Amino acid sequence: MNKVAKIFGWGLFSLASLIALGAIGYVWYLGQQSNRNLALLGDAAPILKHGDYRYRDLNKNGELDPYEDTRLTVNERTENLLGQMTLLEKTGTMFIDVIAVDPEGELAESPYFGDMFSFIALQNSEFLAVKKMNHFNVVRMHDPKAMAKWQNTIQKTAERTRLGIPVTLATDPRHGFGGNPITNMPAEDFSLWPETLGLAATRDPALVEEFGQMAAQEYLSVGFRLALHPMADLATEPRWARASGTFGEDAHLSATMTAAYIRGFQGRVLGQSSVATMVKHFSGAGPQKDGEDAHFGYGKEQVYPGNQFDYHLIPFEQGAFPAGTAQVMPYYGIPVGQTTEDVGFAFNKAIITDMLRGRFGFDGVVCSDWGLISDIKIFSKVIKPASAWGVEHLTPEERMTKLIEAGIDQFGGERIPEMLVALVDTGQISQSRLDVSVRRLLRDKFRLGLFDDPYVDVSKAAEIAGNESFMAAGKIAQRKSLVLLKNGNEGKNVLPLSGRLKIYLENVDPEIAVKFGDVVSDPTQADIAIIRLHAPYYPHEGVLNNFFHSGDLDFKGEEKARILKLLKTLPTIVDIYLDRAAVIPDITKNSAALVANFGATDEVLLEMIWGEFSPTGKLPFELPSSMIAVQAQKEDVPYDSASPLFAFDFGLSYTNRELIH
Repeated sequence: MNKVAKIFGWGLFSLASLIALGAIGYVWYLGQQSNRNLALLGDAAPILKHGDYRYRDLNKNGELDPYEDTRLTVNERTENLLGQMTLLEKTGTMFIDVIAVDPEGELAESPYFGDMFSFIALQNSEFLAVKKMNHFNVVRMHDPKAMAKWQNTIQKTAERTRLGIPVTLATDPRHGFGGNPITNMPAEDFSLWPETLGLAATRDPALVEEFGQMAAQEYLSVGFRLALHPMADLATEPRWARASGTFGEDAHLSATMTAAYIRGFQGRVLGQSSVATMVKHFSGAGPQKDGEDAHFGYGKEQVYPGNQFDYHLIPFEQGAFPAGTAQVMPYYGIPVGQTTEDVGFAFNKAIITDMLRGRFGFDGVVCSDWGLISDIKIFSKVIKPASAWGVEHLTPEERMTKLIEAGIDQFGGERIPEMLVALVDTGQISQSRLDVSVRRLLRDKFRLGLFDDPYVDVSKAAEIAGNESFMAAGKIAQRKSLVLLKNGNEGKNVLPLSGRLKIYLENVDPEIAVKFGDVVSDPTQADIAIIRLHAPYYPHEGVLNNFFHSGDLDFKGEEKARILKLLKTLPTIVDIYLDRAAVIPDITKNSAALVANFGATDEVLLEMIWGEFSPTGKLPFELPSSMIAVQAQKEDVPYDSASPLFAFDFGLSYTNRELIH
C-alpha cells in the first residue's frame, strides 16, 4: 500500500512539475512575443512648434500635418489622415474587440486569472503593433486608478504607431447591479444606479439626463470614450432575457428616455467632454420568437405577428436620432418576413443601407454586434459559434463581404483585419469602400478630441469615480425607481412600518436591517418577514447561456411552495427584482405588501418600508397574470396580455392604494 501511495505521490509531483514548467515556458514565450511586437513600434510623438503653434507630431516627420492641426475642421483633418493610411491601418480601424486590462496599469501581455475575458484577448501590443487596431471594448477594468494608468499606457503605446492614431475605449453599461458580464457589468467603483428599467420606472427624463452626465464624467476619468449603450429596444416580449437593458415596452416612453440618456452622455454636440453613444439595436430588438435571445441559434428569429415592425422604430426615430447618437448597432436576429431576405439585421442591406442610411439619413458609425464572423474560442475550444444567422452556410470571408455590402462600418467582437486586407487584395472589396467607413470612425475620434489629448489624470480618477455626490444621486434614483404594487389586504395598509418590530429576513443584510428592527432567525418568533426575490428564470444549458435569464416567468415546485408557506405563516413584505417580467399571482395574493425593484440596495428598500420616503415608481411593463396569457401574447405588441396582474404604468404610493383581487 505504501508503495502504491509513493508511486501515486510521485505521479502527482511529476504532473505538477510539468504544469509548472509549461506555465514558465508559456510566460517566457509571451514575453518574447511581446518584445517582437513592441519592436515594431517607433518613438512617442514629440511636442513641436510651428511658429507660435504647439502641436503633437503624431507621425514623427518633423512637420505640421493637417491632421495634427487643431485649428482645422474635423473633415479637413480626417481627409488628410485618411490619405496617409496604409491598407492595414485602415482595416485595423474597422475592428473592435475585447481587450485585457492589466491590474497594475501596465500593458496586459498575458492572461490574468482574475479576468476570464483576458483568455480570449490578444496581447495589448499585438492588437496595436501587429493588427493596427485602435478600438477596444473593456470588460474587466479593475480599480479606477489602475484603469486610468493602463489607459494612459495603452494611449502612449498607440502614439508610437506610425501615425499615432489614438485608441477609443468602449464599455457596456457599468453603473447598475450587473448580473450578465456579457452585456452589463456591476458598478463596482462607479456610482450605483438602478438598471435601465429602473430609470424608466422613475418617469423622470431630467433624472436620466443627469445620470448620463454623471456617468460620463466617471467614464472620462478612466478613459472610456464610447458607451455601447443605451438600448432603445422594446420589451414587448416579456420572456426576453435582455429586457433589463431597455426602457420597457412603451415606444414613446423609450423614445423620451433614450433621448435624455444620449444628451447626458454626449451633450448637445459631440465634443471633447463627451462620451459617444452607440444606441442599439437597430431596428429594434425585443420581439424575439418565444422570448429566446438572438445571441444563440435557438433565438435567431425575430417575429411580428401583430404587424408592429414600425412601432419598434419609434425610439430611434423620435429619440436616438434627434438626440444625435454618434453610433448605431444592429442586433443578431432575423426580422422574419420584413425584407426580401431572411438574414440577421447586420447582414441585411434593406435594414442598414436602405432604411438606416436612406430613410433615416443616419451618417454615423454602424458597428455590428459581437461575433458575427468568427467562433469564440478559448484554447482552441469553441464556446460559442458565430451568430451568423441566415448566413451560417457562408465562409467567414463571405460573411465579412456581406456585412460590408450591407453597410456595416465596423466589425464587433472580431480581430481579423488581415482577412479584410486579403479581400481587398483579391478585388472582392474596394479600398474606396473601406474609406467610407474609416472616415466615419476617424471623424468620431477627432470630434472627441482624442488626437489632441487622449490622456487622463490618474490622480483624479479615484476622486471622480464613485464620488459622494454621484453616489447620492444614484441613491435618489434607486428610491424613485421602486414600484409599490400592493399595500395590505382587506382595506388595511401595511406600509409604512413604524417602531422596532421583530423581523425575519431572507436575502436582506441583517447588519443593515438592525437599524430598523430586531432581526430573528425563526419566522415563528417574528412580527413580520421581509424577503427579497429574483424574477424566476430557467436558462438553457451552456457556458454563456446561463448568463441570459430565459424561459418561463413563474415560480415552480419546491421553491414556490416554500415561498407561499412563509407568506401564510406570518405577514410578509415581498420585494422582487425584475430584470424581466414575472408571473406572481399567488405571491401577490398571499403577501402583506409587494414591491418591485429594478436595482436597489437593502438600505434603500428598508428606508421605503419604514416610511423615510414614499414610493413613486411606475411599472415600465405589465406583469401578466399567467403563463397561458404570456404564451398567447404577440411578441411585437406592447401590453397585450389578457387581464394582466399589474398593468403598464401601475404604481402605488403611501397616499393611494389599490387592492388586487
